[in-house]
Amino acid sequence: MTDTLNGPRQPAFVLVRPQMGENIGAAARAMWNFGLDHMRVVAPRDGWPNERAVALASGAGRLLDQAGLFEDVPGALSDCTYVFATTARERGMTKPVVTPERAMEQARAIAAEGGKVGVMFGPERAGLENADIARADAIISVPVNPEFPSLNLAQCVLLCGYEWRRQSVDVAPEVMELAKTEFANGVEVAALGDHYEAQLEEAGFFWPPDKADSMKLTLRNLWGRLRLTRADVQTLHGVLRQMGRWAEGKRKDHK
Repeated sequence: MTDTLNGPRQPAFVLVRPQMGENIGAAARAMWNFGLDHMRVVAPRDGWPNERAVALASGAGRLLDQAGLFEDVPGALSDCTYVFATTARERGMTKPVVTPERAMEQARAIAAEGGKVGVMFGPERAGLENADIARADAIISVPVNPEFPSLNLAQCVLLCGYEWRRQSVDVAPEVMELAKTEFANGVEVAALGDHYEAQLEEAGFFWPPDKADSMKLTLRNLWGRLRLTRADVQTLHGVLRQMGRWAEGKRKDHK
């Protein structure tokens, strides 16, 4: 009941009467980007297998090799306990209409209970027919520009695949990638502050005297806000040491 890569049982992505092999291949590639490999193809216009699909799959050819080929929609959905249909147009049917995010959230919950989810994607030119959508439990609608609602088949597959992956894998919304270093600790940042404060004191930076404490506090606050790495701290120490050597050289030149 589970998939080794993704935990909960994957949904089957059902391409209904796709017209171009290139779009089938691109859809396979989009699925595999997000670890999905349960593809079903219903009555492809140009026959099956399709060389153009293989060419566009670009490394995801195994999905095409393992894809189920069906003559009609009922056969492709025969083992599904819940079905979503993707469409950009109103169909005049009483069904829940959900976003890809909500759909894949529901798909994961259904899969966790042992159910099998199918997601139908229609042919490129006109999308799913009403007879296809009538077999669905809910409709997936992408919030696109209403003046240009048409999505390429692979684009729609990619959106749903992304949302499935997002619901199935914990991904931090933001991470800091450290290039062969780590963040400096408080002692290291404080030592950097001491170094700069001593050098600036010698250079007469803290003037007038009655504002010196406030200026030093401002600098300490600056160091604390910068989120410095150890490499940053070493570089800033080096900058200050070099400036000190340069100033010492200038003083000797004037003697």
